[in-house]
Amino acid sequence: MDIPAVPAKVDPDALTAVLDGRWAELRRGVRAQMAAEDFRDPVALDVEAHRAQVLEQLQKLATTDRPALGFDRAYGGKSDVGGSVMSFEMLGLGDLSLMVKAGVQWGLFGGAVQLLGTERHHAKYLRRIMDLDLLGCFAMTEHGHGSDVQHLHTTATYDPAAREFVVHSPDPGATKEYIGNAARDGHAAVVFAQLITGGESRGVHAFFVPIRDDAGTALPGVTIEDCGPKAGLNGVDNGRLTFNHVRVPREALLNRFGDVAEDGTYTSPIESDGRRFFTMLGTLIRGRVSVGGSAGSATKRALALAVRYGELRRQFKRPGGDEVVILDYLGHQRKLLPALAKTYALHFAQEELVAKLHDIAPDAPEEEQRELESRAAGLKAANTWHATKTIQAAREACGGAGYLSENLLAGLKADTDVFTTFEGDNTVLLQLVAKGLLTQYKEHFADLSPLATARFVAEQLVDAVLERTSARKVIERLTESDDAEVLFDREWQLKLFEDREGHVLDGVANRLRKAADDPFGVFNAAQDHVLAAGRVHVERLVLEAFARAVDACADPEAKALLTRVCDLYALSAIEDDRAWFLEHGRLTSSRSKAVTAAVNGLCAELRSHARTLVDAFAIPEQFLAAPMLQS
Repeated sequence: MDIPAVPAKVDPDALTAVLDGRWAELRRGVRAQMAAEDFRDPVALDVEAHRAQVLEQLQKLATTDRPALGFDRAYGGKSDVGGSVMSFEMLGLGDLSLMVKAGVQWGLFGGAVQLLGTERHHAKYLRRIMDLDLLGCFAMTEHGHGSDVQHLHTTATYDPAAREFVVHSPDPGATKEYIGNAARDGHAAVVFAQLITGGESRGVHAFFVPIRDDAGTALPGVTIEDCGPKAGLNGVDNGRLTFNHVRVPREALLNRFGDVAEDGTYTSPIESDGRRFFTMLGTLIRGRVSVGGSAGSATKRALALAVRYGELRRQFKRPGGDEVVILDYLGHQRKLLPALAKTYALHFAQEELVAKLHDIAPDAPEEEQRELESRAAGLKAANTWHATKTIQAAREACGGAGYLSENLLAGLKADTDVFTTFEGDNTVLLQLVAKGLLTQYKEHFADLSPLATARFVAEQLVDAVLERTSARKVIERLTESDDAEVLFDREWQLKLFEDREGHVLDGVANRLRKAADDPFGVFNAAQDHVLAAGRVHVERLVLEAFARAVDACADPEAKALLTRVCDLYALSAIEDDRAWFLEHGRLTSSRSKAVTAAVNGLCAELRSHARTLVDAFAIPEQFLAAPMLQS
């Protein structure tokens, strides 16, 4: 097998060019803007001072063209959805409170008005939202309903005599909770509520509801509370909102997917209430994509700090020699380099996701839209869980220095911790991914007769015997060959991931097939299997994206290095799931040990390129100015 040799030195700029991809020009422009600003670290700020600083930075951001990227040209925007998401993603290199507050204002609040509203809302509000003349909130989550948005309790009841909706919180569980921009700066909110007209509920819809007057005082019927200090992101003014029979005009309904006439008649281009609900939520995935990308940016920053520290800090002497740089220890490399490889892999998968989001046509087939939503859900979960794990590893890799606030890692750890549960709880999101994958079995689930069940089980047995023959022929090379180089065969790696995904999904389908008598009980008992199906599907997508990026790389030296980084990602993922591969006969015990040896070998090989790999992230130096890095 021809494995390209990695040159002794690779230009980080060549890697940056690969990483920047389709939106390279935008990325360079954003970096230049960020570098031109004095970065004021919020470490020593109290909550109110931090909120004031973030608002000031948001106002400066509003003077650039970046907030307009995601909005329609007809209202002064740029109609660059991908560029907008990339812009939010790059804010994750700095104070994450600014990224979140900007995301609430222009992504969630502004995005909801644009994507759920119609021309009357666009003309009235979009320009003001872009200019920061109107600060707003996205009021979806309730105290009693987080992930289960479809059954939230807030109501919006139409009064035909007054031609108004009455927005009301009927119980404490209906309190809108953790709402960004609510506690201090927001003057309006997009409120998600059960639309009731003519005594009939038509499901969740969105309404534009003013919450403060020009003086900043809560409007009659609106109660606003401050959530107070949080573990992180204290520059964001999260608050609680409740509504006591607050009246808004009929036109406050964001009516792209459902409208109410003056007499109370409800109409919608989508007949099914359930399908309409999921279509509305599907239009709002930009926020979920942005959170995943921003988590990736924070992860890159943490790794850059930890790798630089690892090349400076020395600990223990070699026999008869000098103290050893800690990044020369295999244990230290193991903490950082597989995580660095996965960060690269997730970057390329995120880049492909943003491109799909940007390119998808408004009238794309429903199947294509659902696939995009599923991929966004899976990558958000993967990116944010990876951020949590990797930033912790980076903190540990810097010892006591990493625990000091001044060295930035503690703040990154605190700020990103909530990313795993906002914009969709990760566990719920992986179930969404698995649900989408299971649609291929719908013809089997449609008929639960004994004959159909027997036929389905028989098909599963045939699949088990065939073991996905085309994939297995490649995989068998691992168990039958003594050649360790097969581990670095990209085709084998890809087929192994594909085979695992297919086997896990077949198993889930087989277990859920028994759900006729007790659907909830069977699903609950198989939930671990369902989550595994979602996870291995995402891992396969990520490896495929990384492999495509390597294949497309035109610079031979950068390509050689990325090839080895991709190998480290693939083999680290296999090592992490060795129990499954061993249990299912995809690895022998000797080959399992060979995988670990290969990971160790790749860590040693990539040690000398660690600084190059993090420098390629091109993080402005002001965001890496930690005292622990001063030699």
